[in-house]
Amino acid sequence: MAPEIIHPYVTKDKNIGRGKPIIKGTRTRVANIVAYYKLGYSSEELSRAFPHLSLSQIYDALSYYHDHAAQIDRDIEKNTEENFIDYTS
Repeated sequence: MAPEIIHPYVTKDKNIGRGKPIIKGTRTRVANIVAYYKLGYSSEELSRAFPHLSLSQIYDALSYYHDHAAQIDRDIEKNTEENFIDYTS
């Protein structure tokens, strides 16, 4: 059994972001950071897009993502589907 990886900047709070992983002390969801990362943003660009976060927090969010990619990818997909507006109707 692999040891549990500790992510010092990531937590879950049932009262914030529906209990999905967030950056400690913020309301910023890991999935939001990852969504930009998947669009090709570098860590430095992410720090400009999320100026309230340190590079350490961003790197930890990305590390958390790589440890929990399937879960975060599902969260991103579900959030995209929930916010999709069909302009063809």
